[in-house]
Amino acid sequence: MKKNIALLAGGYSGEYVISLKTAHTIEENLSKEKYNIYKIIISKEGWWHEQENGQKVGVDKNDFSLNIEGQKINFEAAFIAMHGTPGEDGRLQGYLDMLEIPYTTCNTIVSALTFNKSNCNKVVKDAHVVGISNSVLLFKNQAYSIGNILEQLKMPLFVKPNESGSSLGVSKVSSVEKLLPAIEKAFTEDDQVLIEEFIEGRELTIGVYNIAGQLHALPPTEIVLGKTAIFDFEAKYTPGVTNEITPAKLSDEINNQLANKAQYLYRYLNCRGVVRMDFILQKDTNKLYFLEVNTMPGQSESSIVPQQLRCAGIELHTFYNAILEDALNRAQK
Repeated sequence: MKKNIALLAGGYSGEYVISLKTAHTIEENLSKEKYNIYKIIISKEGWWHEQENGQKVGVDKNDFSLNIEGQKINFEAAFIAMHGTPGEDGRLQGYLDMLEIPYTTCNTIVSALTFNKSNCNKVVKDAHVVGISNSVLLFKNQAYSIGNILEQLKMPLFVKPNESGSSLGVSKVSSVEKLLPAIEKAFTEDDQVLIEEFIEGRELTIGVYNIAGQLHALPPTEIVLGKTAIFDFEAKYTPGVTNEITPAKLSDEINNQLANKAQYLYRYLNCRGVVRMDFILQKDTNKLYFLEVNTMPGQSESSIVPQQLRCAGIELHTFYNAILEDALNRAQK
């Protein structure tokens, strides 16, 4: 008998549209022979499933079910395809945990930790396996001083929302007069702002996943910036702005080091499903600096994780079905 699967997309952040693209890729590659797939859109306006005739069916949040033509539909598992809150920060995971519905991403605690860049940096720093840039954390309702920030950090700086994805609200600052506008820009996305020292080097990102207890690292990607100075929202989602080289042209030593450190951090942080980890390979020293963990990386056809899967010779339908089966199998243990 086919299993009912909820494919969750949308969300409350500026990444809503990107989430829909991710969900489309996943939906196209899940087995229609094994699963009844119901795409559930979550927004601030409501939670619903849209039928083929365009009619919207609301979700009963009491037990996460649908009622379609008098038939109640419960779900054996949820495939989360949502970037940002509430699908990547642990809120949705906590809801599903209470209903004992298995899902494909990291658990509540890990999702919440990795979504908070400052807290995640502190935990990763304690692992002593990669470098962490010096930083200052600001809170919206607490006073801060530009002078005090500059006493602790050296220019240039990256200013970013502490809890946000897709590099929304991110700025690179090379002069004092641009620091305050960058902070204000970041505060429009979040109530916390992280200011980090810029590490000059090559930007590398690598997918890591675990299926049936076997941990795998995908071929890494190097992100080479074009006209833009940073890998921000525009750079990520505007064709031609960046050059994404998969596999990254690295020495065997650096390639192995990157894969090993990424897999170590995956275990250390207790990740689940597929994640993407971002690093900087520092110029001259070849030291790896940690940037962040994306526990629900973008997965449209042109996104980095699908690029890396194709490079590794892994078909998307094979991968996504295996990720879903792994979540279902975990629930049975």
